[in-house]
Amino acid sequence: MHFIYFMYFCIQKGKKDLYMAAKINQEKGKVIEDIVSQWGTLSAEHLALLKDNLTITHYKKNDIIYKDFENPKNTFCLISGKVKIFKDGIGRNQIVRAIKPIEFFGYRAHFAQEDYRTSAMAIEACTIASFPITILEKLMEENHQICLYLIHSLARELGNSDERTVNLTQKHIRGRLAEALIFLKDNYGLEEDGYTLSIYLSREDLASMSNMTTSNAIRTLSAFATEQLIAIDGRKIKIIKEEELRKISTMG
Repeated sequence: MHFIYFMYFCIQKGKKDLYMAAKINQEKGKVIEDIVSQWGTLSAEHLALLKDNLTITHYKKNDIIYKDFENPKNTFCLISGKVKIFKDGIGRNQIVRAIKPIEFFGYRAHFAQEDYRTSAMAIEACTIASFPITILEKLMEENHQICLYLIHSLARELGNSDERTVNLTQKHIRGRLAEALIFLKDNYGLEEDGYTLSIYLSREDLASMSNMTTSNAIRTLSAFATEQLIAIDGRKIKIIKEEELRKISTMG
C-alpha cells in the first residue's frame, strides 16, 4: 500500500514538474518575442542561446533589482511593470530615469568598465528578464543589429540626460514639476478614462524626479489642482489640461 502511494506521489509530482516546465518555456518564448521585436531577426542558434541563459524574475513593489557600487553581471529587460533608476544623495534619493516595458537597462556600467553608479528599484510589481552580459557581448559580436540598437538607446539616453540636467537646474519649480508629469504621461500613458496617469508615484518620488523638496512638490501639485490643470485623488493624478502643463514645462 505504501508503495502504491509512493508511486502515485511520484506520478503527480512528475505531472506538476512537466506543467511548470511547459509554463516556464511558454513564458520565455513570449519574452524572447518581445526582445526580438526590439533587436530584429535572430538566428536559430542565437535564439537558443538566449533562451538557455534567460531568467525571468518577478519583483514586488520596492524590491531592489541592483544596487549602487555592485559589479554589473546581467543585462535586464523590463517586461511588465515600472522601474526607477535612482542615485542616493545627501538626505534623499534622486530619480535619474524611469524604465518602461521592453526597455533594456543595467548594461551601461559594464561597457564603461565600472561598477554601478545607480540603483534600480521596482516602483510596482514587475516582471524582468535577465541574462549574463557575457551572452549580450557574444550576441553583439555576431549580430550588428544588436550593436546599433544599443548605440541608439545609449545615444537617446545621453541626449535626454543632458536636457534633463539643464532643465532641472534652470527651470523654476512649476516648470520642473509640469515636466515630470508630462514625462510620466508620455512614457507610461493614461488609464482607460483618458486622464489618470497609469503610474502612481509617492510625493517623495515626484519631488525626486523634479529636483525639489517634498513640501514644494506638494504645494505645487495643490496649486496645479486649484488651477484645474490636474485633479488629485491620493496617489492618482489626472491630467485635465495637458496643453497648459506643456506650456508651463516649456516656459520653465
